[in-house]
Amino acid sequence: MCITTFRSAAERAMDATSMAVAQAWVDAANACDGDRLTALSDPNVEIVGPRGSARGPAVLRDWLGRAGVTLATRCGFARGEAVVLEQHGVWKTPGSLPGEAEVASRFRVRNGRVVAYERHDDLAEALAAAGLTSLDKQPNVGGG
Repeated sequence: MCITTFRSAAERAMDATSMAVAQAWVDAANACDGDRLTALSDPNVEIVGPRGSARGPAVLRDWLGRAGVTLATRCGFARGEAVVLEQHGVWKTPGSLPGEAEVASRFRVRNGRVVAYERHDDLAEALAAAGLTSLDKQPNVGGG
């Protein structure tokens, strides 16, 4: 059985815009460009981590300074404000060997800005948290 969902041109355009904002956010984080990252983020941006969540540009800049990660997007999923990017992450922490893992980043994008970011260790978990499915995979995103 083939399952398809109809998305209007306006809905597909919103998906593409949300995807582009999320990828630009990742690009700014990879470049450690705090000014660009802040400009792409809502003033009350929520960063969700293993110890809970926090909000605001100071939290964002602190996360950027500590994360030490470079994320390479493999593929992306989007519907409306929800975006998930499947990525290969490389962590470089001073004084230790780099670590690598496949991860998924979940975003909520509103009015052209990231309002929430959370990294997941599992793509299925990130898709479920975002309310997305494999049907929301976007063409021409990343290398996958």
